[in-house]
Amino acid sequence: MPPMAKLDHVAVEVSDLDAAIEFYEQKIGLKFLFKKVDEVHGEAFAYLDMEGARLELLQPLGLSKRPTAGQSFCPHLAFASDDIHVTEQKLREKQVILLKGPMEIPGMVRWLYAADPDGNVLEFVQWLQPEKTVNQA
Repeated sequence: MPPMAKLDHVAVEVSDLDAAIEFYEQKIGLKFLFKKVDEVHGEAFAYLDMEGARLELLQPLGLSKRPTAGQSFCPHLAFASDDIHVTEQKLREKQVILLKGPMEIPGMVRWLYAADPDGNVLEFVQWLQPEKTVNQA
């Protein structure tokens, strides 16, 4: 059996699949792959490409609106950023809801939290010394 080190996909629940697809395509920059309604299992789903992995958006049929995420910001999807301040500016320009940050551990990492329209938490992270972070893990 091959080792389970490669991420296949991350799934988040959404209340409006089409709105979520538009959000992740237009505001986050992911590439839409496909969408399907599965009446047998009571859900609709879509996949978007995340450069080597995939994001699965799941909409249970008949779902009502969920409350926004709590202060723990977990679970969340983490996206890499080359410059957290540029990322913050682009998110603001696209009217993405910012929850907290940017924050920083000097010399190590900068990050901020945002939310999609369903309150799913998104983290944008800029590793300042990625080679040290990888070696410490």
